[in-house]
Formats: sequence, structure tokens, C-alpha cells
Amino acid sequence: IAMAATRNVMRAVRVLEFGGPEVLKLQSDVLIPDPKQNQVLIKVHACGVNPVETYIRSGNYARKPALPYTPGSDVAGVVEGVGEHVTAFKKGDRVFAIATISGGYADYAVAAANKVFPLSDKLDFRQGAAIGIPYFTAYRALFQKGCAKAGESVLVHGASGGVGVAACQIARACGLKVLGTAGTEEGMNMVLRNGAHQAFNHREANYVEKIKEYTGMGGVDIIIEMLSNINLATDLQLLNYGGRVMVVGCRGPIEINPRDIMSKESSITGVSLFLATEEEKHECATALLDGIEAGWLKPVVGSEYPLEKVVKAHEDIIHGGGARGKMVLL
Repeated sequence: IAMAATRNVMRAVRVLEFGGPEVLKLQSDVLIPDPKQNQVLIKVHACGVNPVETYIRSGNYARKPALPYTPGSDVAGVVEGVGEHVTAFKKGDRVFAIATISGGYADYAVAAANKVFPLSDKLDFRQGAAIGIPYFTAYRALFQKGCAKAGESVLVHGASGGVGVAACQIARACGLKVLGTAGTEEGMNMVLRNGAHQAFNHREANYVEKIKEYTGMGGVDIIIEMLSNINLATDLQLLNYGGRVMVVGCRGPIEINPRDIMSKESSITGVSLFLATEEEKHECATALLDGIEAGWLKPVVGSEYPLEKVVKAHEDIIHGGGARGKMVLL
């Protein structure tokens, strides 16, 4: 009887109140969710950790889930079971998901079948967990919002993190001239290995001058910006005529001079994957699945943490010293 009683529970991280990383509680008696119609139950091998999950957890974000909840959207693992009307997947399939219903920081997660995709043998589970938010956000920023075209130049500001690496790989594969910044020598080398033609250290006092020197009179056509509260005013100086800044990340306010936009008829656009339509998400998925098959989409996994160390993961993703690929929970 004791065996039977423990079989249908799992470990899951629960947030009972909004606050700092310490509100993340690992519980070992959470019921394994049942997949309902058009849903898939995944045995989670790895789950991506994204900065947005720390903002939601703190309670200072536009979207607040009902408490208690389990964070996490980007999971990779093996199908454990499927609900009614699911024909695309069966028990035992390797998959990744770009959203979950029950939360990904757990041993099992339920996801809508249309948010689940087959995981190619070319990628391991850790890489599968690094696809969702980073690659979909990068694709949306470049093409759906940034209208990037082959031959244009793009500066990826903070190119060594999950979204940054994704943006470099996608932009290079699609024929753009790619510049990237990182905060360490190791980060810069990683950026160059993942599609950038040139890398700059954004911790150097004169890095903006170096970028201007490299781009010559023109400046860059698109900037993918991960930390707009620090860089936005400077970004406007680096743009070409008609250039555009895609704001992917921000941690506070900043003062800019709108004349810098007028003088080049440049633009600043906010990017939110949450607002993408089903059609747009489908377009992203199609492009990215093609990229996996073609071999250019290869997520770089950085720090790995066991589920027990989730508090540390949330501290490190915000206060860590320079990103090196995608952070994952195992």
C-alpha cells in the first residue's frame, strides 16, 4: 500500500508567496498531473531557467500566476502519457516543450500538445530545454518585430546568454552580419563560435568606440538589447539610418534623448514572446525545427543545477558574473 501511495507523487518546486529566491520550495509530495484532452505528460529530464521566471516569482511582473504555482516553461524529456485526441506523440517519445500548464521545475509536467515538439537525436535533453523562450524570443525579435533582412548588420548586446547565443546562430544562418558583446574573454570566444563575425567586451570603457570604428560611418541596422536600462541611450548612437533597437530585456528605467531617434528616424520596439499569436509561434517553431535539422541550431548549455539547488539558480541568473550559455535545472 505504501508503494502504491508514493507512485503518483513527484518532486516539484512550489511558490506559495511572491518574493526573493528563498520563496522557491522543493516539495516531494506533489501529485503527478494527469494529461487531459489535447495534453501531453512529460517526464522532465531538464528544464530551462529564464530571467523572466525570477521577475514573475518576485511579484513585480505584469503577469502574476495564481498562488501556489510551479515555475518553468522550457522542458525536455520523454512522453509518459497522452490525453484524448493526441495522435502526434506516444509514450517514450523524446520531446521538448515551449510552455507547460503545470510548471517545468518538477519531475513531471503537463503541456498542451501544440506546445510540444519532437526532440531530434542531434540534441540532448539539456539542449532541448534551452530552445523554448531563448530561440523563440530571438527569432521574434529579429524577424517578426525587427524585420531583419539578409545583408543587414545586427548587434547582439549580451550575446553570451541563452537569448544572445540563439540570436547569433539564427542571424548568421539567415545571412546577417553579426556583432556580439559579452563581459568576459570566455564569453566573447563563445559568441564567435556561435555565429558572430566580431565580438566586443562591454566591460571595456571604450567598447562603444570600438564598435563605431568597426561599423564605420553606417552603424548597425538592428540591435538586440538584453539590458536596456543600461545600454539604450548608447544603442541609439550606434544605429544606422532607419535602424531599430529590439528591447528583449530590462531591469529598470533609463533616460534617453528622443533627438537621437529623430536624427536617424530610428525606432525602439519592445519584444514580448507572451504576446505572440498562435500563427507567429507556429512560424517560429517551423523555422527553428528546420534549423535543428540543418544543424545550425545548437543550444549552448551553461550552468547546470539539480532541482534541490533552484534557489541558487535564481540568485545566479540575476547576479552571476557573465552569462555562458543557457542555465538549466536537471
